[in-house]
Amino acid sequence: MAAESPRKTTEPRSKTLSIHVVTWNVASAAPPLDLSDLLQLNKDNLNLDMYVIGLQEMNCGIMSLLSDTAFEDPWSSFFMDVLSPLSFVKVSSVRMQGLLLLFFAKHQHLPFVQILSTKSTPTGLFGYWGNKGGVNICLKLYGYYISIVNCHLPPHMANNDQRLEHFDRILEMQNFEGQDIPNILDHDLILWFGDMNFRIDDFGLHFVRESIKNRRYSDLWEKDQLSIAKRHDPLLREFQEGPLLFPPTYKFDKNSNNYDTSEKKRKPAWTDRILWRLKRQPQANPQTQRPPAPHFFLSLRSYVSHMMYCVSDHKPVTSTFDLELKPLVSTPPITLMPEGLWTMENVMLISYSLTPDFPSSPWDWIGLYKVYFNISDIPETEGQFLLCYYSNNLHSVVGISKPFKIQPGSSLAEDPLGESQPHI
Repeated sequence: MAAESPRKTTEPRSKTLSIHVVTWNVASAAPPLDLSDLLQLNKDNLNLDMYVIGLQEMNCGIMSLLSDTAFEDPWSSFFMDVLSPLSFVKVSSVRMQGLLLLFFAKHQHLPFVQILSTKSTPTGLFGYWGNKGGVNICLKLYGYYISIVNCHLPPHMANNDQRLEHFDRILEMQNFEGQDIPNILDHDLILWFGDMNFRIDDFGLHFVRESIKNRRYSDLWEKDQLSIAKRHDPLLREFQEGPLLFPPTYKFDKNSNNYDTSEKKRKPAWTDRILWRLKRQPQANPQTQRPPAPHFFLSLRSYVSHMMYCVSDHKPVTSTFDLELKPLVSTPPITLMPEGLWTMENVMLISYSLTPDFPSSPWDWIGLYKVYFNISDIPETEGQFLLCYYSNNLHSVVGISKPFKIQPGSSLAEDPLGESQPHI
């Protein structure tokens, strides 16, 4: 391979990224056969760029954990099998017992995604047991700091104060000492979701169920514990949430859409929630009274539950966001491409160029991957292979070639992008 001279950069244009967030307490169940509705694969022209998937109460028995240590857990494997053919790559994941957080992105965004840290914060049994708590992925996306938190807070009606305490504790533990990463409250975006376990106070079971039956959800909002806390807690007030226009997502009889018919007859509640917090923007100019031009803004496209899934006593909840940003990083650190015609009979050459400030390392490597594209995204004339440049210093892919063809008869790897198998 041969390095070329540094490239000139151009002024970046604003862009919009679509992000789909999933939270689901799966109650130790295996993945159902079809998750198209959950992943919005049945929506026309959705054109998503990223998936953020958080699960709670995955099977965390000792045999399951040992198996998942050696192999991908069934849920991660399922999502990878479904999303890989659509050009998505699993960029990062973190698991703590029953909590799992996955981050997928379309392959063209990989040079602009840098995973900075993954973290687990147990809060069960005085902070020593991971059956409750939070898992976090901290990353830079086109130069902006983003934290993603999947949590499982304490259950039961009477433990509202404990839930708020655990929320604060998880937030306080997201420090990144010695890594030159700002405090989480200084990040441009925090996505926070999970089984937060907040309940509906005061109202009796009959009133709650009648309100749900008649779709009078607004009658229940004023006694929702999280909504009440957001009105009084200064920090929670900074987190936004879409309107609760869907039925409470807990607690159902498994394999049905009936709320709890057991002896306990638990009162339905919106336990499964998706919140977000944008970094405070500069104030408006007092002379013009105009706010500064937006350079990083998140808008909510949908916030819904998915009643069709019955494997758990919770229903999954999803949000789809549009993230508008002006990239702080618009040029990949590395641009690379194959030279000449590639066949197994010829010497295969690669040319690449790099930005002046790229921290190269002798341990960097280039991998060749066979990938499977959605034919609606890539014309049939495009090839099926990509070159990817992995940076040892940045611990991420920092350059991807355009798809290209290799002459028939070559016996190269056929792993989807994301299954690391370098050939060069």
